[in-house]
Amino acid sequence: MLVHVGKMPWVSLVATATHECVMDMGKELTGAVPACRQQWKDGLLLGGASSPDSPSEQKGSDLSLVGRRSWPLPAWPRSPVSCPPCEGRKRRAQQGRTQEVPRSSLLLWPAGSEGSERGPPLLLLMSARNPGTELDLGSISRVQVNQPAVIRHAEQIQSRRTVKKDWQAAWLLRAVTCIDLTTLSGDDTPSNIHRLCYKAKHPIREDLLRAMNMHDKGITTAAVCVYPARVADAVKALKAAGCNIPVASVATGFPAAQTPLKTKLEEIRIAVEDGAREIDIVINRTLVLTGQWEGLYEEIHQFRQACGDAHMKTILGTGELGSLTNVYKASMVAMMAGADFIKTSTGKEAVNATLPVGIVMVRAVRDFYWKTGNKVGFKPAGGIRSAKDALTWLILMKEELGDEWLKPDLFRLGASTLLADIERQIYHHVTGRYAAYHDLPMA
Repeated sequence: MLVHVGKMPWVSLVATATHECVMDMGKELTGAVPACRQQWKDGLLLGGASSPDSPSEQKGSDLSLVGRRSWPLPAWPRSPVSCPPCEGRKRRAQQGRTQEVPRSSLLLWPAGSEGSERGPPLLLLMSARNPGTELDLGSISRVQVNQPAVIRHAEQIQSRRTVKKDWQAAWLLRAVTCIDLTTLSGDDTPSNIHRLCYKAKHPIREDLLRAMNMHDKGITTAAVCVYPARVADAVKALKAAGCNIPVASVATGFPAAQTPLKTKLEEIRIAVEDGAREIDIVINRTLVLTGQWEGLYEEIHQFRQACGDAHMKTILGTGELGSLTNVYKASMVAMMAGADFIKTSTGKEAVNATLPVGIVMVRAVRDFYWKTGNKVGFKPAGGIRSAKDALTWLILMKEELGDEWLKPDLFRLGASTLLADIERQIYHHVTGRYAAYHDLPMA
């Protein structure tokens, strides 16, 4: 579907289709049209989906990224401008060659180019959140996960992939920036929360960061995760510390999710009102085990609405879903319902984040991205205690989803004790010896 939503003197802004290939910015890929680079050499060219009638369609590329240069954009117009019927689009629709339109895609095209002569667009804008899609049971009902193959791949990642020395230190610092520093204990008090927030702002000792010339890079954890009753304490402590680290709150009857829906929704609203900017909701595993996918979709969709502007992470409780096939299906349903992240576990199950489960979930993220163009984050949680564990998860993300999913807006590590081991490894990297207990008292 092609709809003009605005027009400027030099471009028209339209909502249109992107297909499965959404690539890294700055790379020149197959399907790039040389005339674009010449015509707009002083502009901002991030690429976009090629028209099926353009030459690039024959090269098998639906997204062409042709370089990036600075260009101050004028103000967007307030009133939409209607578009005359596109005969090329109608013809392609009759031939069954139409593409799905992800809700989050906006493309810039040269002004005056209409119909089949329009060529590739100039600018692709993606929303920061997953808007969700309609529930598509047909796409998941036929899925069967090959468990032996998944396990073999997990063993290969653990045995063959490693980083050493300076590279290891760099990867560990990246892991720190992706940690949701968590305390979910029955004895949490305001003083415990204050200490946790201080550690979130200063995750690695200052002298160690200076030794690596990283003291001025603003390294903090990605978020602080607490129970709803402790959200106000965390917000207050972080505000007093003068940092903007978001507070995440578990909700919806964490960890079992065996509470009435009305109570779950109210718990989300209270956490958001107290200042939580991220909500970790828990699905009802009964709905998965009994195959009630419509009910699961509707419940998560209501959670998303209750979250408002707060980002929603959906905890699947994979250790209690019965099979890897159920893990994949639950992941897809959660993303269709609007989850900004999918998360493995509560950390309270007997089996928490395992690499085979992670492989299935990140491939679900990739499949959803290819189908819709919407990026969804991934968060393993539970049982991630060592620096080696963190490196394994980072390697998995890089191999399966690429560098873009190695940043905290799309990847998190849920952990309470992981940071302590990472700091010990950094200490060893800098000093050549392992830290005594008194060397890292805040760990």
